[in-house]
Amino acid sequence: MAMLTLGSCKKWLTTTLTDPKQTDVSYYKTPSDAFTAMVGCYNGLNLIWNGEAIPPLMEVFSDNCFGGTGASDGYGWEMMDEFNKTISPSDVAVHSAAWTKYYQAIYRCNVLLQHMDNVAWGDSTGLKTQYTGEVRFIRAFCYFDLVRLFEKVPLLTVPNLANVPQASPDSTYGQIMDDLRYAADNLPSAPYTSVPTGRVTKWAAESLLARVYMFYSGYYGKSSIGKETAATALAAVEDVIAHSGHGLVSDYTTLWPAASLAKKVTYAGEDNKEVVFSIKYSSAGDYNGNITGNGWMIMTGMREQSVYPYGFGWGGCTVDPKLVALFDQTNDSRYFASITSIDGEHLAFSKQAANREYTGYYMKKYSPICDVNNNPLPVDNYQVAQSQDYFAIRYSDVLLMAAELGSPNAVSYFNQVHQRAVPSAAPVTAVTKADILAERRLEFVGEGIRYWDLLRQGLSTAASTIAANTTLSLINDGTGSQPSASTLQANIMATRGFQQIPSDQITLSSGMLKQNAGW
Repeated sequence: MAMLTLGSCKKWLTTTLTDPKQTDVSYYKTPSDAFTAMVGCYNGLNLIWNGEAIPPLMEVFSDNCFGGTGASDGYGWEMMDEFNKTISPSDVAVHSAAWTKYYQAIYRCNVLLQHMDNVAWGDSTGLKTQYTGEVRFIRAFCYFDLVRLFEKVPLLTVPNLANVPQASPDSTYGQIMDDLRYAADNLPSAPYTSVPTGRVTKWAAESLLARVYMFYSGYYGKSSIGKETAATALAAVEDVIAHSGHGLVSDYTTLWPAASLAKKVTYAGEDNKEVVFSIKYSSAGDYNGNITGNGWMIMTGMREQSVYPYGFGWGGCTVDPKLVALFDQTNDSRYFASITSIDGEHLAFSKQAANREYTGYYMKKYSPICDVNNNPLPVDNYQVAQSQDYFAIRYSDVLLMAAELGSPNAVSYFNQVHQRAVPSAAPVTAVTKADILAERRLEFVGEGIRYWDLLRQGLSTAASTIAANTTLSLINDGTGSQPSASTLQANIMATRGFQQIPSDQITLSSGMLKQNAGW
């Protein structure tokens, strides 16, 4: 066989591409090719948190939750909860999976954007503009997460495999805003119902633009990012309110599968009118890395035991009782929809000792589910293939952002959100920023928003608030002593609220990447 191969090699060895559609040199020819590549960009967004549970971690960073996880697990989530590297010094690459997935998604976007002009669009130039807007939104979404998590990150807008230095936050935010402004100005202005499910819309771009502006201006104390100001951010969300067709569902509980099952009400579905943008998941996937399902929800499930309708998981993100105490548990529908109470719901849960930092409360919105026989669902691949979508932007967020940005309709927008949650509440006649921020905390429990809402009020405010609102006696960080409020506050100040850059990425960059302060 070896002789035959060697003897005949001159007949088959060639430098001509035998399957040119498999390379980025010649693949991008038709609108269909571009569409397929864009699906790859959406898939990149689908994968960013599989391998690392960023949405639950964003709750852990805040004053809503503890790290939790198993009593015999490592202390990585406690380390992130307390912003203290000494708690788990071996966790030097804790965010490496997320870092890699974000840049994988960005690379896919950059490749497609680079080749847009190679496509023979013909009479389909409108598709070119639309696809460009969608892909630039996806890139902006990824960079916004990266810059909030790590602040100074490499900024790549063309495919590049070389090491590049970290960009300044202003540069990264400037690029994010350029991408979102392009998407907002160029995607179709038709109501969201005219767009295929899961696709980026003009309304999603305008909503994210306002969110980015509010975080950047709040944290850095600057009134503009390029041409974007508070006025343009407000105009963006007012446009969503006036023209998108989005609205609030009548029953808050129906937004969430586990809560709907527990309350025996009909789930509103993944494509309901309140969803401005979501990351789509399916139940497809296996344990060999072929995943299009939601692989991070398993972290928030009750530790090691399913109790219908709540599927078991790894016990992360246990809820601080101080958060529970803020709810009007009788009248506010968000309490039952957001938080699973072991005693309050009379759940026959017996794995308390297996769960570190057990409080009796778990996050419900992204809880795994099980069948009536307590079999986790989906049966064959429940750990990696939960199908629940992540609602990245809801219409209630749009209303509250508009109110906070100074809309003349602020009181009306606030009342829509509050009275949907608490139907018995009398309408307010005036609303302050403090009122809006307090409402946002209850409205978005478990959705990964609270921490960023704190941080954009200023680092010192975030640090002192988290320290004051955390039940320190419940922390089990493996050190043998409880942290003090002053220590927790100092840790957040020292890190400036950002996470550690993975050490393996610093090594791969030959030291070009520099570690964040405090880590």
